[in-house]
Formats: sequence, C-alpha cells, structure tokens
Amino acid sequence: MQAFTATRTSDTPDALWLCEHPPVFTQGLAGKPEHILLPGDIPVLATNRGGQATYHGPGQVVAYPLIDLQRAGYYVKEYVYRIEEAVLRTLAHFGVTGHRVRGAPGIYVRLDDPFGHARLAPTLPGEQPSFLGLGKIAALGIKVSRHCTYHGVALNVAMDLEPFSRINPCGYPSLQTVDLSTIGIPTTWNEAASVLSSKLATQLAA
Repeated sequence: MQAFTATRTSDTPDALWLCEHPPVFTQGLAGKPEHILLPGDIPVLATNRGGQATYHGPGQVVAYPLIDLQRAGYYVKEYVYRIEEAVLRTLAHFGVTGHRVRGAPGIYVRLDDPFGHARLAPTLPGEQPSFLGLGKIAALGIKVSRHCTYHGVALNVAMDLEPFSRINPCGYPSLQTVDLSTIGIPTTWNEAASVLSSKLATQLAA
C-alpha cells in the first residue's frame, strides 16, 4: 500500500484491495504498549495508520481503499463517514443494525438486539464514548498521504474472537468484540467480502 501510494500519479486509477490476514496484532501511530496485554504467540506489528491496537485474523474481511481524495472531491472526515456508511449498509444487507459511536470510529451492534432499530443514546461533545451493551463488529484505521488513502476497515465475519481479549481493542479496556457469526448470521467470508466491496465501491465514488 505504501509503495502503491508513493508511486501513484494523478492518473493512477483508484483501487480496493480485500484480504484475509493470518493472526496479527497491529498498533497505530498513537498506539500505547500497555494496550497489548498478552500477545502470546501472535506477532505485534507497528503500522503507520491512525488508531490504537487491533487484531486481524482468519474469518475477518479486511478492505483497503486506495482513493485519491482530491480527485474524488471529498475530505478525510467525509471519507471516514463513507466507509462507515458502507459497513452499515453491508450489515443491513444481512438484517443487522449497526451503529456509530461519537468519538470512537468503527461500527457497533447492540449485543441484546442486533436486529432492532432503536437508536443509541447520543454521546455529547466532550463525553467519553459509552460501550455499555455494545459489541464492536468493524474497526477502522486509515492513513492519508498526498491526498491519497491507504489502510482501511476490518469487518468481523466468523472469527476466533479470543485474541481480542489479549488487547484493549482500539485502546478501550473491556470493549467487547463480536462477529456476524456470534450474532446469528451464518454467512461466508466470500459473501461478506462481496457485499462489503460493492457497498464501498458505491459509497466511495466521486
């Protein structure tokens, strides 16, 4: 991604890379070592994305949009919103209601009612995010260089979730992480990847 971004020109087509990583913990630029609790046999890699610690592993769709924002005509804040919107619409495809939490990028679901449509109580400016009753189903971490994006979003489909207990996910102690399988959606990696890539392509268009 770094090489692609460093060598692209104003004529380079945008791209969307999808993959499934072997087990790995990654730290963002602001990552604090104390958020990696017990890595065990899983490697920890430093990255230049934003955000704190997260886990990638089999059963998770990782999407890397490589977008020229200047050409697309929108800024970083809207880019993040559009990625989150693509995840929300992917979840809706499977009948799941996703939620944004102010101040905590990513997408969350209600653990007791992942299919209900009740809104979350709003987080007021200056308040710490509340994750009571929520599970994080998609994590977001991006990097922008010369108006061009890399890194991206990870959607949990059908994973071994145990490694998330070895870190403070995204820097939040005790934040619970879930996947589609855990909340009763028996889809495959390929199907989830196909839906997510379609929604990202639509939402990230100029």
